[in-house]
Amino acid sequence: MTERSPERADGDGMQAHRGSSGQSGENAARVTRSRLSVDVSGERVLKGEPVGSGFAIGPAFIAGEAPAIEPGSRLSHLSREEELSRFHEAVERSIAQLRKLQHRIARLPEESQVEIGPLLEVYQRMLGPSRLQKGVLSRLEEGLTAEAAVQEATEELAGLMVATPDENGLTGEDAAAAERRAGEFREIGRRLIRNLGREPFLSLAAMPDGAILVAETLRPADAAMIDPARVVAVVLEDGGTTGHTAIMLRALGVPAVLAVAGVLDHMHDGVTLVVDGYAGTVTVDPSARTLRQARKQVAAYVQERQQLGRMRRLASRMASGEKIVLQANLELPAELPLIAQSGAAGIGLLRTEFLFINAETLPDEAAQYDIYAAIVSTMGADTTTIRVLDWGGEKQAEALARAGIAGRDVVNPALGLRGIRLLLEHPELLETQFSAILRAAAKGPVRVLLPMVTVASEIIAAREIYDRVARRLKRKGIDIGESLPPLGIMIETPAAALTAGVLAQYADFLAIGSNDLTMYLLAADRASSEVAALYNPLHPAVLRMIGDIVMAGLMERCPVSLCGEIASDTALTPLLIGLGCRSFSMSASAVPRVKQVIRSLDYDACRQLARRVLAETDAEGIHKQLKRFRTV
Repeated sequence: MTERSPERADGDGMQAHRGSSGQSGENAARVTRSRLSVDVSGERVLKGEPVGSGFAIGPAFIAGEAPAIEPGSRLSHLSREEELSRFHEAVERSIAQLRKLQHRIARLPEESQVEIGPLLEVYQRMLGPSRLQKGVLSRLEEGLTAEAAVQEATEELAGLMVATPDENGLTGEDAAAAERRAGEFREIGRRLIRNLGREPFLSLAAMPDGAILVAETLRPADAAMIDPARVVAVVLEDGGTTGHTAIMLRALGVPAVLAVAGVLDHMHDGVTLVVDGYAGTVTVDPSARTLRQARKQVAAYVQERQQLGRMRRLASRMASGEKIVLQANLELPAELPLIAQSGAAGIGLLRTEFLFINAETLPDEAAQYDIYAAIVSTMGADTTTIRVLDWGGEKQAEALARAGIAGRDVVNPALGLRGIRLLLEHPELLETQFSAILRAAAKGPVRVLLPMVTVASEIIAAREIYDRVARRLKRKGIDIGESLPPLGIMIETPAAALTAGVLAQYADFLAIGSNDLTMYLLAADRASSEVAALYNPLHPAVLRMIGDIVMAGLMERCPVSLCGEIASDTALTPLLIGLGCRSFSMSASAVPRVKQVIRSLDYDACRQLARRVLAETDAEGIHKQLKRFRTV
């Protein structure tokens, strides 16, 4: 067992401590639910959720977090001024810690800085004038302790983020994003409470180079302290694939497996581990044979990463010569550097919801213009596709609720007033956004995207507003570029898909939103555990519908792009190209890998694959066709 001396708590980290091989009580309970298999050689294989691809071999370093601090008594025996002083001191201490973390991440790969840096900025904004601070101060007025005030305020805001899907209409990526936002509130609340009690955080200073970090949990800010040159992998008992910690580990390029039940009960410091970030397995005390195989996998993984790094500078062109456009989705402006590094040919989907989330007032034209103009200017000659507000009645949109826009008719928000329907009912929202976008179009090439369109009359109504706003800006002498940006629509419902040819006559381009299209077509919400298994983008109906949309766009000479999770699935890339897709938008991190696959493909082979797949009658047969194609 590796011996380490206790680490000094310096305010931005928590002490690391060793696990114990003798377990009882709660730890013993964890053993019973561990997904464990034991080989005849004595090696043990634990299973979890893969969140960071790659392979790693190294000694375990077990880091522990002190138990969560309970606020204790709700009512304070101190004066209001004393509790207020304690709170302000904890805020200042937290801000200082976050700034220190920002300096530390400067040594990390740029991709990691892009993911972690914005989150630290979000934390700092929360600590300034915000709804969180307002909630804490109001509770201090009621005589609560600072700890209780922080806990209640953060839990209230977190609860607003993750109200049930029936209440908010949150599905898929939206639900995962809501969980992350709730986690942000809880994380800053934990930091404040620890600083109020002067409790330590995590420190990895004693971790030896080349070790595998093993812990019950890892906070997002803790991930900022991970140096990929020292930490070869991460294994956690808690966590999931969509949380901030998982996202950061992927950005770091560190092989990681999360949600490994009972992992701390099956190892000690220094024990050799093999981590498979693709399969989500952790092998404890691997056999000589397993080690030999793992070393080959690690070497191949290193070589693959080097190849992907070079891929960013190469053209997205098939081996047979056809050009495929690969663009990136943008969730937050801070992700721009990652898009530039990916080799993406522009932004295929800029989601503007971030402007409205957690905002106390609606963002005005000037605020929106500043952000859009900065993004468009940064992209230079590459096109930026801006989707206007796509909202589904989420209650956490305080600004929309105050304006009497959101929070109504929540019986079934997924089928209610969302997307273009909401904007046409409240045209002032659309006018403001159109005006800001048109002004930003003077900075570079822009396209505008309308969400949730189902009938041509919605495009006509939106275009009337679009043209009216453009005329008004021109009368005022405001530069909006030489020509109006193309106005396109999202194809997200069966109604839009089946009438894509008609809609294409009124739209300048089409964008297939495969996530929502799959949900509506199969009547299955992947966020619902009861029907998630029915959500399958490889259902023959989904694939045939995608092919029909592409064909409709081709017949009307209307460009078509595809976004959604399937766009970044390299196993589906040849099939989607065979169905006629020539333009994709995906997460920036997926672009190099998809480009690598594209450069190896022959167009005729992809067309033949598509014909075979469309002849299948179920997803199982389609899977077999895809597998056979990959092995040829």
